[in-house]
Amino acid sequence: MKFIEFMQVNGHQELAIWTDPAVGLKAFIAIHDTKLGPSMGGTRIWPHATDDDAIMDVLRLSKAMTYKSAAAGLPFGGGKGLVVADPRTDKTEAMFRSYGRFVETLNGRYVTTEDVGATAQEMEWISHETQHVLGLPESLGGSGNPAVVTGYGVFQAMRACAVALWGTDSLEGKTVAVQGFGNVAMSLASYLRDAGVKLVVTDIYGAAKARAAELPGVEIVGAEDIYDVAADVFAPCALGGVLNEETIARLQAPIVCGAANNQLHEESADAERLRLRGIIYAPDYIVNAGGVINVASEYTGSYSREWAMRKAGEIFDTVTRVIQRSRDEGITTKKAADEIAEQRLKAERIN
Repeated sequence: MKFIEFMQVNGHQELAIWTDPAVGLKAFIAIHDTKLGPSMGGTRIWPHATDDDAIMDVLRLSKAMTYKSAAAGLPFGGGKGLVVADPRTDKTEAMFRSYGRFVETLNGRYVTTEDVGATAQEMEWISHETQHVLGLPESLGGSGNPAVVTGYGVFQAMRACAVALWGTDSLEGKTVAVQGFGNVAMSLASYLRDAGVKLVVTDIYGAAKARAAELPGVEIVGAEDIYDVAADVFAPCALGGVLNEETIARLQAPIVCGAANNQLHEESADAERLRLRGIIYAPDYIVNAGGVINVASEYTGSYSREWAMRKAGEIFDTVTRVIQRSRDEGITTKKAADEIAEQRLKAERIN
């Protein structure tokens, strides 16, 4: 019942469940809103400990996707998929072809693409069963790995935060503490290193930390130590819910700007905690919109990396608007971002 109440309060339209024991599949798809267009959102592959955790994750993420597309000016609503599995060991073609049949049952109300734990290979498998999938390999006419565009958008968001705090968009000589070193973080790291930034990195997986350690000048720290790093920017780039009462009190950075979804454990309360500490928080769904921007170009049928990069560059302006609005109104940046997204959603409903 708590999920139904959560959906009613937050305006969700649909929660779908699919099981296929023959291939070891348990999956959830949440559709939050379709006022602006079909619900768009990646499929996350993650071994949640309980079904309750998995369902709440997919519900929260789908709402964030609605706001993400609205704030970015894209013709999509918000949705999210989740395959309950270990992305390192459990992925099979049979599993994702079954998941593709699940997506197909929604008749285009949900369009999927990559998310945490997924690659273009899984999108290709899904595409054998449904046309409602993006992020296909470039060899199949798709946009391929969206990490380059997503990382660029995060970099632009950091530049906007730098202007707001230091009066310059240069990050040269700054230190960025990166939590999680997956595809997007690796892309972001490339932009940051070119800009003269020192990187401090952690990840829960040894292989990811090893990748980061291969980069010249990168410092590696333990997963719990990342919150205590003396840095200019803290960049959450792993899973959500990492910013809470305890971790916010430990932060040594005046800016929080990263690629992870749903970074705030308690959205309103934790956004206010950051504000009271004087930390500029760049709302995650604004910062990481490069991924959905990238597949939006693919959705038109004629993918353009140039268009996607140019559109992702606009994240700089959106973050600037969010910060200025929060200052003008004396509200959190999370609230300011929500107001911008809700204005577009309201205008669409009126029209």
